[in-house]
Amino acid sequence: MSPSRDRDAAGRPRNARPRDGLGRPLPHGAPGIPTTPDDLILPPAEALREAQRLLDAGRPFHAHEVLEGTWKAAPDTERDLWRGLAQLAVGVTHARRGNHTGAARLLQRAALRIEPYAAAAPYGIAVAELAAWARGLASGGPDQDAVPPRLTS
Repeated sequence: MSPSRDRDAAGRPRNARPRDGLGRPLPHGAPGIPTTPDDLILPPAEALREAQRLLDAGRPFHAHEVLEGTWKAAPDTERDLWRGLAQLAVGVTHARRGNHTGAARLLQRAALRIEPYAAAAPYGIAVAELAAWARGLASGGPDQDAVPPRLTS
């Protein structure tokens, strides 16, 4: 392990470099957009509110980080839902970065992961609408700069 790399006590890399609004690393010392702490785990309702706030602010990468923390702490019965929501946010990130192939793949995966929760969507998550929105964007549907998806009904 290189001594110049910022790592936590377990040896995992930290988000030490500044990042732009779409999560791309910037040179050390450059002004960046504040990132989500690596260890942030919010309760589901709070994670949904914060992720929506970030999506609305044009920061889908940061929304993905919030949703990822909740995914990793979720019970097994909800894990695919939260993983799918995180993939949806990072799919939007890739679309905004111009990586349409990567975006389409992630958005399709997101739709497949969240769709099984449509019959009994927890926390007011707009599962059917999100799956349709993700598939639409994946197939060249809504402009990636259009109104972001609504996570809850």
